[in-house]
Amino acid sequence: MSIKAASKACRGRRRRWTSLAGIVSVFGTVPANAGGLNAHDLALLDRLTWGVNVSSAAHLDAIGTERWLQEQLHPTANVALPAAAKAQIEAMPDVHKFPFDVMVAFDQQAKSANQVIDPDQKNAAQQVFQQAMSDRAKQAAARTILRALYAPDQLRERMTWFWFNHFNVHQYKGNIRILVGDYVDNAIRPHALGRFRNLLSATLRHPAMLRYLDNADNAVGHLNENYAREVMELHTMGVGPGYTQADVEALARILTGLGIDAKPEDPKLKPELQSQLVREGAFEFNPARHDYGDKTLLGHLIKGRGLAEVDEALDILVHHPATAVHLSRQIATYFVSDNPPDSLVQKMAQAFRASDGDIATVLSTMIEAPEFAVSLKPGARFKDPIHYVLSAVRLAYDDKVILNTSPIQGWLNRLGEGLFNHETPDGYAMTSASWNGPGQMMVRFEIARQIGSGSAGLFKPEVPNAVDQPAFPLIQNALYFNGLRQTLGPATLAALDKAVSPQDWNTLFLSSPEFMQ
Repeated sequence: MSIKAASKACRGRRRRWTSLAGIVSVFGTVPANAGGLNAHDLALLDRLTWGVNVSSAAHLDAIGTERWLQEQLHPTANVALPAAAKAQIEAMPDVHKFPFDVMVAFDQQAKSANQVIDPDQKNAAQQVFQQAMSDRAKQAAARTILRALYAPDQLRERMTWFWFNHFNVHQYKGNIRILVGDYVDNAIRPHALGRFRNLLSATLRHPAMLRYLDNADNAVGHLNENYAREVMELHTMGVGPGYTQADVEALARILTGLGIDAKPEDPKLKPELQSQLVREGAFEFNPARHDYGDKTLLGHLIKGRGLAEVDEALDILVHHPATAVHLSRQIATYFVSDNPPDSLVQKMAQAFRASDGDIATVLSTMIEAPEFAVSLKPGARFKDPIHYVLSAVRLAYDDKVILNTSPIQGWLNRLGEGLFNHETPDGYAMTSASWNGPGQMMVRFEIARQIGSGSAGLFKPEVPNAVDQPAFPLIQNALYFNGLRQTLGPATLAALDKAVSPQDWNTLFLSSPEFMQ
């Protein structure tokens, strides 16, 4: 929906309202020193975070662009969340539990449900079990949203979502619902700005990935190529860089024996194999299931010797020139444009190779490139649904912590980019054409109206007898007048001038083409 159409939808009200004085009278004091950034810095902030807001603009303005970039590229390991957000996360049942313990508990619940004799009671017990798994996935999504909205290390959060989408798993396959939170929190986020080799290895050893792409079923004599194919085609080299079906088969053989084991006791093995058993939480390398024959991967002979073959294969894949180009193009598509300039991709790929796959170095190369500066001009990048929704909430409520992420999860589902909901390994599309159709725009306008008109359920805790706490979206603030207003075109300014209430103005702003980009 265009800004003109959005403006038309807001006509017919009795009272007009457009001034800063008007919003002060409705909402109270507007924060001082919240603006002052030029258009370039505002665009940079919006591009590398989950959305510009008063507090992030004030912080960048206070410390300067260069220092801010270094903070984002090299954050400390444990950046503090606001207390209200941290408290919500700490209250979640499995946030500090290991996948092994969670799997054991849910396996026991499933067995108990299946042992019920009465059909109706059994059905009820199984429904309780399924709901418990769904609750864990919902809590994982809530953690992701709270960190995206309020974590100071915004670039790391942007890259956490990027890498999850790159190493996608689908929550509704098997028991992945109870594993996906740990997958994001411990396999992906800690490595999101680190070395790609460590990230690849962490995803490979996580039970969510082993379950999703069926490597838990991959064994000598019963080869399953699903994971091997996606490691090459999606996770590292990309499509068409010269590997063959024989390479896929070789990698699948190398990956035999990598699986999941939630049993407390070790598997029974022949004495000569016992020393090669590896168990790390729910991850297991079972030597009895491994193909110990020699393999040839991309022209490299890999001697059959067990788990060490996997590390050798990952090194080969990570250092292949195609991997540097593929990953650089994916990152540039995410941050720069639907078709990033090849000159930029090549610079990033060179940085990847020179830094041994250091992700922060690749990002720094991208940000410093003139091609990136050109992309900060208006209209160069269209927000996908998750960036759109999160940036709207960040702008509307700044650092006032929401108490219920369910509305956001629902909005993302309606927009077709629900967290952990993509069924196929390729992840959600990063190009504009997937997200800018008429139907998408209609839903975005509805969401803009919900966010702009009131709390939309964001401040009503999801507990029995909860009371919706008063909250007022504040978008026309000092940041708007000192910076954002200068980024708007004449049509948007004219539409905003016709707003008849703060709620209408907020809706029109969040529906504008400039905010969509």
